[in-house]
Amino acid sequence: MADATSPRKLIDRKIRPLVEAALEDTRAVLIIGPRQAGKSTLARQFSGAARPYITLDDASALSAARADPVGFVRGIDRAVIDEVQRAPELMLAIKESVDRDDAPGRFLLTGSANIATVPAIADSLAGRMATISLLPFAQSEVRSTPGRLLDRLYAGDDLAVTGDVVLGDELIALVLGGGYPEALRRTSQARRTAWLEDYVTQILDRDVRDIANIDQLDRLPRLLAVLAEHAGQLVNHSSFGAALGLSSVTAQKYVAILERLFLVRTLAPWSSNRLSRLIKTPKLHFLDSGLLATLREDEQGTLQQDRTRFGALLETFVVSELLKLASWSERRVSFSHYRTKDQDEVDVVIEDRRGRIIGIEVKASATVRAQDFRGLRQLQEAVGNRFVRGLVLHDHDRVTPFGEKLQAAPLSLLWST
Repeated sequence: MADATSPRKLIDRKIRPLVEAALEDTRAVLIIGPRQAGKSTLARQFSGAARPYITLDDASALSAARADPVGFVRGIDRAVIDEVQRAPELMLAIKESVDRDDAPGRFLLTGSANIATVPAIADSLAGRMATISLLPFAQSEVRSTPGRLLDRLYAGDDLAVTGDVVLGDELIALVLGGGYPEALRRTSQARRTAWLEDYVTQILDRDVRDIANIDQLDRLPRLLAVLAEHAGQLVNHSSFGAALGLSSVTAQKYVAILERLFLVRTLAPWSSNRLSRLIKTPKLHFLDSGLLATLREDEQGTLQQDRTRFGALLETFVVSELLKLASWSERRVSFSHYRTKDQDEVDVVIEDRRGRIIGIEVKASATVRAQDFRGLRQLQEAVGNRFVRGLVLHDHDRVTPFGEKLQAAPLSLLWST
């Protein structure tokens, strides 16, 4: 297993081949993801004399980019520009530059806010820019394992656990660690917690101002704490706002800002004309289980005693790992959740472009019963032949069949496959 705690250990990022391929045929490439996820480290690997590295975290570079974006870009043949969300006005200048010279690989950009969702930017660089997501370390990156679970599921392969199997208290410790490289370099949970607390403070103090003009910036830390206690639950902007004296509309706006900063992620509800009793409300998750644990003040001893509380944290961990697997998968997939008004649910529904469905349910316990597949069976019946596999991932060490295309499987499949 790779040593994630060593500050000198360079862990191979599985999206690197995607970046290499995009630079070969696309004028601009944008790597987006949270701060401290490793974007700068990856981008620097593509910099050199022919492609100089420029970071907009540097005050002088930022000032120049904001004051005269056209002049800043003029004369640049190729460049890596880090933290481009700090000067979004650069994007139009980059568009003009790559329209004049359409050679591939001219600009490698990174952004800690999802500027690709801003309509003006998305429209201006449509067809000119490839966007690639980089999230904090996946367990398959830390452990140097293939990380091909989604591809193997869609291929119909049999699943078997190989390599590291993590169970019980070791699983809790793994989930508490999360995936931020800097946090994982700290050997004690107390030091990781201190780093994560500072990380949140810095993002809310600085990065929010780069992407939004909001009147009540002091409410965001409190909102984040409220959201942390609702992780794994349905989104309720009215409830979030009421806890802070905000309107539902304002709470929704603030949650969207936190999502653009890659702190939280909402899963849309899965829908089907064949089922009329589906809940049509998104579900809230955080993008890093270590960060969520810090916000909730969850510790190893507490979670050992309260498996229900650990369940919400574990679900966030699984969602995050699946998103990472999808970021380098051969297939384009979308994520949603399934829940009925009778409270039957599937935590994660993964759908490829052909409409083929994988259902994932998460359990913190070692024991799985037939009733834990109730939501998966409903989903299977609703989609028919499009149903590829339904898994209940849980704290165990072997795969157990529970019917056609339905299995209980170890959480370790997320990185051992």
